[in-house]
Amino acid sequence: MKQIWIIPIVLGLFALLPSVHAETITQNFEGGMDVEITYPDDIVKGREGIISILVQNNGWEDKQDIVFDFTFSETSEFIVEPADPIVIKRLAQGGSFGENIKVQIPDSTNEGKHFLNLKYSQSLIANNETPQPATFHDIAIPILIKEDPGVTIYTKTPESIFTNAEFPIEVEVISQDIDITNVNIKIIPPADIEFRGETSHTFSKIEKNIPVAFTSRIITPSEEVNTEYKLPFEIIVEYTDDVGEEKTDAQTVSVVLRPRTFMELTTDGGIWVGDFFIAPYVSLGTIIGIPAGTLFSLLIRKKQNSSKKRKRKKKV
Repeated sequence: MKQIWIIPIVLGLFALLPSVHAETITQNFEGGMDVEITYPDDIVKGREGIISILVQNNGWEDKQDIVFDFTFSETSEFIVEPADPIVIKRLAQGGSFGENIKVQIPDSTNEGKHFLNLKYSQSLIANNETPQPATFHDIAIPILIKEDPGVTIYTKTPESIFTNAEFPIEVEVISQDIDITNVNIKIIPPADIEFRGETSHTFSKIEKNIPVAFTSRIITPSEEVNTEYKLPFEIIVEYTDDVGEEKTDAQTVSVVLRPRTFMELTTDGGIWVGDFFIAPYVSLGTIIGIPAGTLFSLLIRKKQNSSKKRKRKKKV
């Protein structure tokens, strides 16, 4: 009874683990023993990572003397907690067990891929009465060591823009490895470009793997251009990392500024027809979503109908 009471608690702990970039190794051993190992994609030097193990007895018989023994093959500097092997004396049919392993990476560790060797052993109990000889298995868990924490900048812009109009620019920032504080995100536009909205955003804290995003609007110059050319926008992220160091990451994106064609739809529903701009509303209704060609035809038809009415009135 005691063992059955523990099972939902163990499963609950796994459900509450934070969402991280991770990989999973699944192994199926004798007697219906399933082992699942979840490990981080990478660990930054000077930080620690969490490796989670979950073993489930899906067989018909109990198991005993289940052992997880972690050792590093290439580097003895790594600190593994708990340091002693994990031993499960007995696991009943349908039972499960979970555990988290902390792996501390010293600053002196070389970058690149390392391996954590897991020696797994178990003993099946035939008919839940007679223990069988132990079986042993080796599992290699790859660990990629990084030099610095990663902050990723995603920027979404239109494929091209034209003059005398507004266009959105979207920025998303994700800190993949650590929580960062005192975050300042800036958009640095070319000299002849203005913005509607803020180009600088400040956050007191951005949590690990929790993206933050915002949208600003580019206001293009009113003077027409005759050829295409690229406009560079620089996205700068300044922050303080988890050990108090000030860091800066940056990204440059280019947007093509091109001549306006005869008929152009703007992002707010307006339409350029030659040198004339039709706003995204007419009288009491809006025309957002009406194709430009249809709208142009309606305007011509309206003009023709007005001419006919004037002629009919003149004959009377």
